[in-house]
Amino acid sequence: MHFELAPPTGIGPLKIGMSRQAANHALESLRDPTEICASDRAGQHIFRPSGLMISIGCTRDLLESVELGRPSEPSDVVLFRGIDVFGLSARQVVTRMSEITTIVADDDDPASFVAPELLLSFWRPFEGDDEPEDEQGYYFNSVLLARPGYYDGPGQP
Repeated sequence: MHFELAPPTGIGPLKIGMSRQAANHALESLRDPTEICASDRAGQHIFRPSGLMISIGCTRDLLESVELGRPSEPSDVVLFRGIDVFGLSARQVVTRMSEITTIVADDDDPASFVAPELLLSFWRPFEGDDEPEDEQGYYFNSVLLARPGYYDGPGQP
């Protein structure tokens, strides 16, 4: 299955700003009913047979973020404007994203990146750009799509 990141709207049936109840139903709709994972947590996250993790974050009963974790099998693909965010190396994703928008290393974690105008963040535990065998650092492990204002601290609009 293909999942298209569409900031600031959402991902597939998961729409930023929808009610928690609607988000729970949308999350459930993304499960494969023939292969339910024991690690699934209703209203929090599911794992698809590919290993793709889909997690929702709600505050004040509204969906404010969706996070996708890198699948271990290629049957699920996560795209942003044709960029395979988990199939390409982190370096390639950053290069391709920089052709579309501003993308910068995270201040607190320079192995990870944020596209602030799109409210997308890309995470990996460490930088391994020259080590394709070391998947944990060579590829991004997760991408998060958030609502406007998600990263604003207290006192910011």
